[in-house]
Amino acid sequence: MLSNLLHINTLWVMASTMILGIAAGGIGCLAYWKRQNLMSDALSHAALPGVVVAFLIIQEKNLLLLVIGAALSALLGAFFIQWFTSASRITEDTAMGMTLSVFYGVGVMLLAIANRSPGGNQSGLNNFIYGQAAAMVRSDVITMVVLAAIVIFIIFIAFKEWKLFLFDPDFAKGIGLSIRGMNVLYTIVLVTTIVIGIQAVGVILMAAMLIIPAVSARYWTHSFKMMILLSSVIGGASGAFGTWVSSTGSGLPTGPFIVLTSAAVFTISLFFGKEHGIVIRYIQFKMQQRSSRLDHQQVMTEKGGRSQ
Repeated sequence: MLSNLLHINTLWVMASTMILGIAAGGIGCLAYWKRQNLMSDALSHAALPGVVVAFLIIQEKNLLLLVIGAALSALLGAFFIQWFTSASRITEDTAMGMTLSVFYGVGVMLLAIANRSPGGNQSGLNNFIYGQAAAMVRSDVITMVVLAAIVIFIIFIAFKEWKLFLFDPDFAKGIGLSIRGMNVLYTIVLVTTIVIGIQAVGVILMAAMLIIPAVSARYWTHSFKMMILLSSVIGGASGAFGTWVSSTGSGLPTGPFIVLTSAAVFTISLFFGKEHGIVIRYIQFKMQQRSSRLDHQQVMTEKGGRSQ
């Protein structure tokens, strides 16, 4: 295991998934407060057809071009969700579910066609389903790191704008902040995070990498700033540790290990988080119960003293 950890390619891949986790944790907080957790799941599945179509066009596995194809497909999915919601009686969650199912079905069909093409079986496209970070080459790592760093920069440099956009849109309009522009920027950074992570984590589990760190962080703080920072730390640590476990000779997909690591952190947060953790709430309840009992005893003692 130690030799795998010290291998330079493993370190590069771990660094890329760690930065991806940081970006996913940050944008996941925005999706959490925007109440669009299902959107990340829908767009990650919607990215699959774009990956396969890009491969069928260029006939080689160039991550940057595949990411561009995935981004266009995911943005098309976002457009359909918005169009269905505004032009019909279909609710947003129904539109997301439809888009997820249809786009993923098309992607799987195209994937079967691509695998029958010359060189299709050796292309590694199946890794986009469940993720396999160990299969990435150096150019893939560089592409992922650069795009993830851009996402992280946008999240933190526009922190005040995100806060106004999510919690006080009326005031944001009053000071001249474009809500439509912020919505477009939010969609772009969300799609970018999804498409750069689908090779490492896979289209099926990418949504979990966005959602779980944010929900876990919510159990530890009420502060939006601290929630973003903590979610980013959880996402980054889960990405690095999950990738290391996957690269220790198991040959198993990376995505499940990253998600299981995040799930373990969520379980700890669920029980021991200082903000509404189950154990903490139980202790607080018992303390309040004891305090009420002592107050009651004191009142009864005082009444007994007066009666005498």
